[in-house]
This record gives sequence, C-alpha cells and structure tokens, in this order.
Amino acid sequence: MGTGWAFPISFRKVRTETERTISHCSVEMAADLEDIEQSLTILLTTRPGERVMRSDYGCSLEDLLFEPMNESLLTYVRNLIDQSILYYEPRIKLNQIDILEDDNLLEGRLKVAVDFTMRSTNSRFNYVYDFYTREATIVAQ
Repeated sequence: MGTGWAFPISFRKVRTETERTISHCSVEMAADLEDIEQSLTILLTTRPGERVMRSDYGCSLEDLLFEPMNESLLTYVRNLIDQSILYYEPRIKLNQIDILEDDNLLEGRLKVAVDFTMRSTNSRFNYVYDFYTREATIVAQ
C-alpha cells in the first residue's frame, strides 16, 4: 500500500545518541489506511490545474459552490468523485458514494461518505469527507 508524507506536512526533531547529541528533523510519515485517507482528502480538495506536473489531478468540487442544491447536482458530485478516485487512487476499489443529508445541506455543506475496499488486503472501509467553505466574517483582533 505504501508509505508517504503525512498530510498536512509536518516535521519532527529526532535526537541521535552518539558521542555527542546530534539532532535533526525528519518528515512525519503516514502508512496503510491513514495514507489512503489522507490521499483521498488531498484528491478531493485539489482543483484540476493546481499541480504543476499533473494538471489534470484533482476534483473540481469548489467550482460547484454556488450551484442550486438539487438531485442533479448531487449526482454530478458523485460522478466527479467517482472519476477522480478511479483515475488517481488505484489502491482502492470504490464500492459506493453517498451524500449524507442532514440539516447542514441547506447551508451548502455536503458530507460525502465513500465506501471502499483496499485492494491489497480486501478490507472494507468508510471515509467521510466534509465539504464546506467557511465565510470570512469574523476577523481576529
């Protein structure tokens, strides 16, 4: 399944005991299910065109922010996510995508539940992506 840099990228100080104490930094890593979940978060939050060497990578969910919330839009969102996972996350097999309806749906907030199977272990998991944008109405003083 692989191991990759954790998201968001963070560093930790590592101390090595030798004749003298030497410290250096290393990158936090993620593996297995955690790596896949972080990869899905990156995939769903990246707009196509943001990556320099992979301009087609991403899912254009933010382009739909001010569209009217109806069944047609929800179907389109499911299709966007399905295609993005199909092309850019080969470690999983997508079983189902559900958009959870709750009171926040009227506020422009979508909770997307992704049911998937890890190909390497044939284990089934759920991942919930909470898609919303916060208004910049409160300014810190």
